[in-house]
Amino acid sequence: MSLLELVLILATLFCALTAGFAFAFTTVVMPGLGKLGDQAFIRGFQVIDGVIQAGQPVFGLVWIGSAVALLLSAVMGALQLYGIERVFLVASAIIYVVGVQVPTFRINVPLNNALQTLDVDAMDDDALASARRDFEARWVRWNAIRTVVASLVTVALLFVLLWL
Repeated sequence: MSLLELVLILATLFCALTAGFAFAFTTVVMPGLGKLGDQAFIRGFQVIDGVIQAGQPVFGLVWIGSAVALLLSAVMGALQLYGIERVFLVASAIIYVVGVQVPTFRINVPLNNALQTLDVDAMDDDALASARRDFEARWVRWNAIRTVVASLVTVALLFVLLWL
């Protein structure tokens, strides 16, 4: 097994885990939280996000590791591969960064951070409803996009692995 294959396997695994994480939020976590009232919704999301922001090491390794391993495999692939394998690998890395990592750090994380600053016990019903409106639909939409992109990239990486 070559170093490229090893890095590509790691990138594929981490992208698949990232897709699964986003998928779980899309299909279970957010619909579940969505059934709660505004205060419970915000508090519930704050707690879940708090685990991530506290530096949960496995999550950080997988989420950031997916981009690092994929970019490394794309650079290696650009130097070592030819034809459709090279195109799929390099395109997958670009699409993943633009469709998963950029929205994460430009949209989802800032929304998370804004929600983390709220003191739900000190807010009235109108303020809670407004905060939820400002957060929920946009966060859910962009997480769905991240889910689709990460899933499609994972499939593309599996094809590259099969072609090697």
